[in-house]
Amino acid sequence: MAAHAAQRDDQLCNGDDDVPELYNSDDEEWNSMEEEGYDHVSVPCVFCDRNLGSVAETLQHCKADHGVYIPELVNKHSLDDYGYIKMINYIRGNKCPAETLLMVPNGSLPWDNDEYMKPVLPDDPLLQIDVEELSGATAMMLSPSTDDQASGLLHRARQAEDRAQRAEEALAQAMEDLNKLKLMAQGLVLDADTNRGRSSLGPVAELRDDEDEAYFSSYGHYSIHEEMLKDRVRTDSYRDFMYNNMDVFKDKVVLDVGCGTGILSMFAAKAGARKVIAVDQSEIIYQAIDIVRSNQLEDTITLIKGRIEEINLPVEKVDIIISEWMGYFLLFESMLDSVIYARDRYLAPDGLVFPDRCNISLAAVGDVQKHNDRVAFWDDVYGFHMTCMKKAVLPEAVVEVLKPETVISEPAVIKTIDCGTVTVSELEFSVDFTLKITLDTFCTAIVGYFDIFFDMRCRNKVEFSTSPNCPKTHWKQTVFILESPISVKAGEELQGQITIHKNIKDPRALMITLDLSGRRQTYSLQ
Repeated sequence: MAAHAAQRDDQLCNGDDDVPELYNSDDEEWNSMEEEGYDHVSVPCVFCDRNLGSVAETLQHCKADHGVYIPELVNKHSLDDYGYIKMINYIRGNKCPAETLLMVPNGSLPWDNDEYMKPVLPDDPLLQIDVEELSGATAMMLSPSTDDQASGLLHRARQAEDRAQRAEEALAQAMEDLNKLKLMAQGLVLDADTNRGRSSLGPVAELRDDEDEAYFSSYGHYSIHEEMLKDRVRTDSYRDFMYNNMDVFKDKVVLDVGCGTGILSMFAAKAGARKVIAVDQSEIIYQAIDIVRSNQLEDTITLIKGRIEEINLPVEKVDIIISEWMGYFLLFESMLDSVIYARDRYLAPDGLVFPDRCNISLAAVGDVQKHNDRVAFWDDVYGFHMTCMKKAVLPEAVVEVLKPETVISEPAVIKTIDCGTVTVSELEFSVDFTLKITLDTFCTAIVGYFDIFFDMRCRNKVEFSTSPNCPKTHWKQTVFILESPISVKAGEELQGQITIHKNIKDPRALMITLDLSGRRQTYSLQ
């Protein structure tokens, strides 16, 4: 078989007039190849940032500067064309140190995985080398150069070009077969119609693509899912709600929007659901597939990768929608928008959405020490005035766990959301509020938090809160620090108004404006 060059993803290299260059210590022999039309190309080293003028120079550089002679590795591990391709991509992709590569034992190759068939560099010249040429290069280096060797090398190089073309065609077929196998494997679980197309969201969808890519990418990291799963308040509440209300889920079709690792889907399956459809756009969906299989729930749970707005479910309607869509200050990330879309398109007329109700609340905070640490700090920083930094720091809402004793008012509910009826437009609002003060002190901030309820048609109702007075959750609380403290007395009422709307530049972020005692401050949560 001959080696090949592969482009990014499933694109293959185009055949051209460049013949792969092979190592030879005799410069005249290489010059003779150039005279025949085999021009130099820019070849990045696999171990450092240097770019060399040809494949031969790159092989020489790797041996002289890094102590690794690639043809010797090919011979040592008896690599064929595919094995060589995987090795080069493994070294490039993992930035493998030269000394580590030399210690790889025979029979235990870290690059022996089909994932390394995907090129790290598009049109990588090192992937255009024929392995037979590499195997012969070691012997050539051990004997003086001769005209016969140069002539033979030219002949072999021309043969390599023909073999490369044939290998290219064979690789194209192999990649096609591999993709078919992958689709078949995914089809064991991803058995729904996932044909995607643009929804009717128009230009707004185009504007959100970049933000959504970053958003879904963040949920591809395992740490965020570990944090959520370890949030016992959150996870126990969903579990207890489903396990203690199995009559609600028995024989129902359930849709899990933003399924993550699939924990809610598995709760629903264990609670008696006949079918669960789990949807997530982030890469975590592939871990969820393995998790579902490991728990023998693949006959009940179907997983689909994609945005709920852009996929087609394998059913016309669902009986229940479950989702853990809540963000900081409840509405951060705007994932409720997707739940509303799923509700309006897929939920049966008598269907249910869980959680079905939630509140957003505010309270006054009195913590002069923390205010000094975060605001007055900028007045004197190691003897320098940095007061201008206040204008940059104050508009940023702070997500933290607040000490309960710093809350100096009774809470005020500013918004109640019925997840069964709320519209997207209602998630941007302005409302007046009143905070009844409980201590003679200074109000230094306003804290926001939310409460979640599972009670529609449930005999065993479940709820939890992210209040400072309740057990900690990964949502913590959202704190809006005032520029200047406000003197307050126990029993008096602090009047204010809050306006919440999405950030035009990033619709998943929030802009919150507080009017308090004649002072206005706008905060961002992003």
